[in-house]
Amino acid sequence: MTAENAAMTGLHPVDEKLPVWRLGAYGLQHVLAFYSAAVIVPILVAGALHLPRETLIHLIDADLFTCGIASLLQAVGFGPVGVRLPLLQGVTFTAVGPMIAIGSAVGGGTPGLLSIYGSVIVAGFVTLLMARHFAGLVRFFPPVVTGSIILIIGLALLPVAANDIVSGASPSVMQDHVPLRSIWYGLGTLASILVIQRLFRGFIATIAVLIGLVLGTLVAWVLGDANFGGVASAPLLSITHPFYFGMPTFHPVSILSMVIVMTISMIETIGNVYATGEIVDKPITSEDIARTLRADGIATMLGGVLNSFPYTCFAENVGLVRMTAVKSRWVVAAAAIIMMMLGCLPRLGALVAAVPLPVLGGAALAMFATVAVVGVQTLSRVDFNRQSNVIIVGTSIGLSMLATAQPHISDTFPMWAKIVFGSGITLGSLSAISLHLIFNVKRTIHEATHATDVPRESLIDERIREG
Repeated sequence: MTAENAAMTGLHPVDEKLPVWRLGAYGLQHVLAFYSAAVIVPILVAGALHLPRETLIHLIDADLFTCGIASLLQAVGFGPVGVRLPLLQGVTFTAVGPMIAIGSAVGGGTPGLLSIYGSVIVAGFVTLLMARHFAGLVRFFPPVVTGSIILIIGLALLPVAANDIVSGASPSVMQDHVPLRSIWYGLGTLASILVIQRLFRGFIATIAVLIGLVLGTLVAWVLGDANFGGVASAPLLSITHPFYFGMPTFHPVSILSMVIVMTISMIETIGNVYATGEIVDKPITSEDIARTLRADGIATMLGGVLNSFPYTCFAENVGLVRMTAVKSRWVVAAAAIIMMMLGCLPRLGALVAAVPLPVLGGAALAMFATVAVVGVQTLSRVDFNRQSNVIIVGTSIGLSMLATAQPHISDTFPMWAKIVFGSGITLGSLSAISLHLIFNVKRTIHEATHATDVPRESLIDERIREG
């Protein structure tokens, strides 16, 4: 929606309902950008728990279907649930390690899944209860914190795109040989997106990522590197239903581990909400944060019921909103419906899955970098003449890159600490929050305590907002 149209209709661009054909195109673009990240968690968990292929297929279908429901909760919302911004929901990567540990502790297989689902359901309920209280901490998230977190999210995602370009190799594995063709697919896709955005305006420019992915896939298919053979062999219809594998089991230690995961996930979610708010030019309030976290909690509970996993806002698609400047939350609603269809029609999912990883990586490289740019824009409002702000931003980015560039650093820590040190986003975000409390808030409280002319509460709130 253009600024002129927004002024004429009186609607914020976030709330504009576009024509159906545009919603479909924009929604498909989000799904293609999102798909590989959406299905990787079920693949990792199934492999670690030694689950059969039939179970893996059901987990992927259930994940996509529940992703759709979770995204509708967040983008469309109902009552006090959902932030009503163009935010797509997906399974949080923070939960992968703890879920594998929970499932392995009871011997893997189906019993392992049931133990995971029990902890997921309870953690979702706890998130729902904590939403209002967690949102009350927003006053401690000035631009120096939110900008750092958004920048960290963008930087930490870039290696994911790079690994896709080199055919999805693990970031912890040093590449002895990178196929030149994979690099050309990635760079060619990126170049096609840039050319389309430079030469075209209007609708064509806004679906540049979709066109780039289609062109890259077609070239890979012509050269024999894209395989659509799995489409015909996939089941025609798959319906997920509650407790497909049986009733969940509940273990206190597993539940505690998952609650910690969701607490950290809430911090990452707040960063994504602030990033989206910056992009769509909509101020984020504590009530917005509470609505977001309630949707995360309910979606996570549904994940445990519908044979899926914990849900959070996906930073991958925040970058797409920035690139396309399409701000309507109904685009995400369209993407949600497409995902639910993919969850019920495995052949459609197999068609989307045929997009080669290097092609996805080329598109992701641009999208993830734009998230980092939003972080830079937010940090432009920070007073870097204050040495404390330089320390907060520099240290947080440094710790984030430590965990991102050297992921095996978490191997030396116990499981509860791996949740923090195993993710650059988590480590960097916690660092930004903690250092702000130490360097800015603590000093502000000390200054306010000795102030005589200004009310103590007013001075504290003003200095916290300044960051």
